[in-house]
Amino acid sequence: MTKQAFLILHNIRSTYNVGAIFRTADACGISKIYLTGYTPAPVDMFGRADSGIAKSAIGAEKNVPWQKSKNISAILTKLKKDGCQIIAVEQVANSIDYKKVKPKFPCAFILGDEVRGITKNILDRCDIVAEIPMRGIKESLNVSVSAGVALYRILGI
Repeated sequence: MTKQAFLILHNIRSTYNVGAIFRTADACGISKIYLTGYTPAPVDMFGRADSGIAKSAIGAEKNVPWQKSKNISAILTKLKKDGCQIIAVEQVANSIDYKKVKPKFPCAFILGDEVRGITKNILDRCDIVAEIPMRGIKESLNVSVSAGVALYRILGI
């Protein structure tokens, strides 16, 4: 049995970021992506492909299973019930260096809004909050870059 890892993309606005994360998810062997809140999906409710996601995902959006849900709470409840360790990638007071995270499978990674990040009520439901340290003047990386850095390191790829 393979080690299952999931992604939850919550309130990510940019279709290009979502597409880039689909490419990274495909490269990392992510089992499924949950698109929650206002995160756009590769296909809309009328079956039309999103050109921004398709452009940056370059087909990965057709290979990685995904599910669209407005309600992140229901997804978190289901994953927790299934024994998933929930890992947020965010900068907060109680976060730990992402290089020290040892995942327990199955696990799910949450990435959030490009500007505001992940809200406290969601972070409170996470088992671990992993932070990517910053050495420059900018406070954070682009969310799609953070996904690549965190997934490759934490999953040991």
